[in-house]
Amino acid sequence: MEPLTQRLLNDYQREFPLEPQPFDHIARDLDTCTETLLAHLRDLQVHGVVSRVGPVFRPNTVGASTLAAMAVPPSQLERVAELVNGFVQVNHNYEREHRYNLWFVLTAPDRQAIAATLDAIRQQSGYAVMSLPLVRDYHIDLGFHLRFDRQANMTTTPDPAPEQAAPRNTMPAAGSAEDLIDAIQDGLPLVARPYLAIAGRIGCSEFEVIERLRGLLDRGIIKRLGVVVRHHELGYRANAMVVWDVPDAQVDRIGRQLGDQDCVTLCYQRPRRLPEWRYNLFSMVHGQDRDEVLACIGRIATALELRDIPHEVLFSGRRFRQRGARYRIPG
Repeated sequence: MEPLTQRLLNDYQREFPLEPQPFDHIARDLDTCTETLLAHLRDLQVHGVVSRVGPVFRPNTVGASTLAAMAVPPSQLERVAELVNGFVQVNHNYEREHRYNLWFVLTAPDRQAIAATLDAIRQQSGYAVMSLPLVRDYHIDLGFHLRFDRQANMTTTPDPAPEQAAPRNTMPAAGSAEDLIDAIQDGLPLVARPYLAIAGRIGCSEFEVIERLRGLLDRGIIKRLGVVVRHHELGYRANAMVVWDVPDAQVDRIGRQLGDQDCVTLCYQRPRRLPEWRYNLFSMVHGQDRDEVLACIGRIATALELRDIPHEVLFSGRRFRQRGARYRIPG
């Protein structure tokens, strides 16, 4: 991968410039011109390497979300996955190696809409849906560190303290930013002055767009603003969701420790659903192949003395959908 792409994908997953011409700023830093940079970003989007350039929202600060799982007979999996993808609220939808073999993420304006969508999927598919909303996050979407030869500027250090999930049904927390969220949920326009283009859509000034984005970042509603990459297209073709049955008194300590591991890209607490589901701590591990992922899990279990903690490794299979969340659902 050429140096321009390496630096762009690593250094600008966070702290995207909040100034009228942000791509000029990045182009100067990368020793290129703005037109070349924008053309390169558009090409990376066309080829699926970059999902978008834009915000990643902290879960449940804008609308509501949940992780859901279904146990579907293998012969019915493609049919049910296609049915699930028919709901605009679904942004991620994966096959995983487990009895619960279909896992998807729902995002909607409020938890009532989440419940209604889950009920519709249940009724239309004929299979039960297990909902596992976020309880607490230890390391969520702070960027995907790409292991190139050079040391990137971005950090993958988790938050210093766990964040409890914001109360669901919190769209009003964004206040007057709702129109802005609607305009940027699919990413910033790849033009020289993206904030001016957004301002034209929602009827305010460029300065106001920048300040409102700054406020959403300061309040933690936007977790990060920058380039959102797709790991699979970058060669990280193996990933597993490792679920742990951690004693409740230890979940914060172990969650922080797991979130601090280099190959752990996400770590969060979700509720148990006994007797069907005993696990309360979830961690995502990515690698270039299956052996690399298993080796990482083994190192983690040894280093953190977790071998006696009941856990399962759910490797991803088919990727039925991967896109940014839709926080405002059209009409």
